[in-house]
Amino acid sequence: MNWSFLQGVLSGVNKYSTAVGRIWLSVVFIFRVLVYVVATEDVWDDEQKDFVCNTLQPGCTNVCYDEFFPVSHVRLWALQLILVTCPSLLVVMHVAYREERERRHRRKHGPNAQSLYENPSKKRGGLWWTYLLSLVFKAAVDSGFLYIFHRLYHGHYDMPRVVACSESPCPHTVDCYISRPTEKTIFIYFMVVIAVICILLNLTEVTYLVGKRCLETFRRMRRQSRRQSHLPDTCPPYVLSKGEHPANGNSDLMKAGSTAVDTAQLMANHLLSCLCQDFSNL
Repeated sequence: MNWSFLQGVLSGVNKYSTAVGRIWLSVVFIFRVLVYVVATEDVWDDEQKDFVCNTLQPGCTNVCYDEFFPVSHVRLWALQLILVTCPSLLVVMHVAYREERERRHRRKHGPNAQSLYENPSKKRGGLWWTYLLSLVFKAAVDSGFLYIFHRLYHGHYDMPRVVACSESPCPHTVDCYISRPTEKTIFIYFMVVIAVICILLNLTEVTYLVGKRCLETFRRMRRQSRRQSHLPDTCPPYVLSKGEHPANGNSDLMKAGSTAVDTAQLMANHLLSCLCQDFSNL
């Protein structure tokens, strides 16, 4: 199987990733793709050929093999690797869309026109959401495949040396022997542990992105609240109520610019404006 295209995708998305994302890409490429290509395919190359049962009944060996190995480990891991790397391709495509949109804008309005994006590859606006959803999707894919693996093999990660089979058309309960059980067990545990590490890295990166975004939002809100709390010295602190005249030395005074602002409402409005700005900057 040729994995050069997958290597190109992972290398291209590396420059758009955070530090945690680069660690995830290194783990996937070194400990999953290379291990799969170099070692795992060779270990499972003889899985059906060397699955031997102590019977000469035609079809019994094939039925027993299908009973204990409904899906090949190698093919399951290959499908998992393809699906877990596809969201990275979406990030690259989104950046390419932004760059093409920027080129069309400059071609239409001239080279001195105002740019649509400060930096097309910077994770702001719609690209931030694409990157975040790609992380969630990758973690969900790895988690889903671990669950599928657990259900297919009933939570048994140890490869047995001998299995007993009584499926039809076997004439009686026969013993079937699996080739390289210890070596296969080691690779099964290795691939499962690496998948768990990748899930933790994805969740760590999601936490980092969301936490960083929340801190930036709170800092902007704090700066806005400080600007609103400081009135310029040229403004009079009090003005007379409209339509009222002083009477008996008493007048209705109204403090200019002293409208109370609810902090929770200000936060909600600011977050809503940020979301609207994100979707407008796709």
